[in-house]
Amino acid sequence: MVLEVPSSSMDYLPIVLMFLVAVGFVVFVMLVTHLLGPKHKSKIKLDVFECGIEAQGNARVPFSVKYFLVAILFVLFDVEVIFMYPWAVNFRALKGVGFFEMMTFMGFMLVGFYYIIKKGALKWE
Repeated sequence: MVLEVPSSSMDYLPIVLMFLVAVGFVVFVMLVTHLLGPKHKSKIKLDVFECGIEAQGNARVPFSVKYFLVAILFVLFDVEVIFMYPWAVNFRALKGVGFFEMMTFMGFMLVGFYYIIKKGALKWE
């Protein structure tokens, strides 16, 4: 028989201390590197450098919002697919209830996908 011991705020003290030490270390290292690091700036040091190729033109070329929209939608649906892996692993243990819950989840996901298609978010001109 296992006795359950009520938890107190003292049980969280090691976690709080570890968090404080980690934050303190980050602040300490950032301050030390800022104070001890080189401070001289020159035109060559501040010049744009990318893969050894000389910069040409303006980097502020406007992009279509469609690129960002497709990227956000990809991330959204990719994260939703990640939730299917634990379900697939425990499919037999979850039985009918798990199947119904996954079909509900897939239904919501398909409603969102249908909404995206109807709004024309994936159409390119």
